[in-house]
Amino acid sequence: MELSERKRKILRAIVDSYVRTAEPVGSKTIAAMPDMDLSSATIRNEMAELTALGLLEQPHTSAGRVPSAAGYRFYVDELMQEYRLSVEETRSINQALEGRMQQVDQAISQVGRLVSKLTNLPAYALAAPAKPVTAKRFDLIQTGSQSVIFVVMLDNDQVRNKLIRLPLEVNEQDLHTLAAFLNTSLTGLTAEGVTPDVLARITRQAGTAAPLAPLVAEFLLELLHEKPGEVYMTGQARLLAQPEYRDVDKAQTVLASFDKDVASCLPVLAGKNGTQILVGPENVAAELKNTSVVMTKFDIGDGMQGMIGVVGPTRMDYAQITARLSYFAENLGRMFQKPGDAALPPAGGDHEKDPEA
Repeated sequence: MELSERKRKILRAIVDSYVRTAEPVGSKTIAAMPDMDLSSATIRNEMAELTALGLLEQPHTSAGRVPSAAGYRFYVDELMQEYRLSVEETRSINQALEGRMQQVDQAISQVGRLVSKLTNLPAYALAAPAKPVTAKRFDLIQTGSQSVIFVVMLDNDQVRNKLIRLPLEVNEQDLHTLAAFLNTSLTGLTAEGVTPDVLARITRQAGTAAPLAPLVAEFLLELLHEKPGEVYMTGQARLLAQPEYRDVDKAQTVLASFDKDVASCLPVLAGKNGTQILVGPENVAAELKNTSVVMTKFDIGDGMQGMIGVVGPTRMDYAQITARLSYFAENLGRMFQKPGDAALPPAGGDHEKDPEA
């Protein structure tokens, strides 16, 4: 979406103001800003056009506007300025990381608590293999005329199995044929590689075992999408300090999802190290449709990566949260790189510049 410089300037000002105040932003507020040389009437017209484009919303009958999920996404992708951590912020993070963390699980749990404290938002952390898990071998073992055990060996040498019952008989030869096709077509594939076309081809050649194909595919995809290791969640109560969650029902929806099954509702950052932001409806879990998540990864060693994420309102300060998480992850990666060398960057480096200086 292309926006004029004037619209971009107004949208950035509205997002920044709303992040600070949690109050709808009116044209007079924007016009009064020091670097804004536009009249209230001009700003109102531009705000109306931004609303028509779906980047702003008008809550209730208020004359002010608030950013929509699409507005936040445009802000993050196009308008967000780099946030420079202050000396005090980098000092706080460095001090938090000074303690030695010997066990990975212990370290990951502690990371979540530190990040939650530094951002004043709920945080989660986990350790996972650096590359997506894939299947290494498949076996189908007949246990009765209408029952089969499906065995999957993953490339991390875990072996998982499931008993599958069918309303019809399957002969052993067709089971061997299906297992052969599975080993030829599905080994080494990530979840994204298990496409409908691949599954359709296997089903066509499975003979009487064809009804098994979608069932084994479903179980395989569950394994490939499974979040490895424990997800450590902390600071859930910090969400209640945000104005958006003064509504008890709204807060309860999000908090209950954390208590129920935190591993399934929270997103995991795939691929290489880096930071990703999911705004509102971009989250898969329905309970998180009104929240945003900022995630980043760091290397642990031994083929493992750590991941930390922050959950908060769509009104969160994306630039500040991203800067803090990135700096945190950078130093954690350095800490895990060499067990005997956990030195942090010296004071006065690039990250130590005060933005007010």
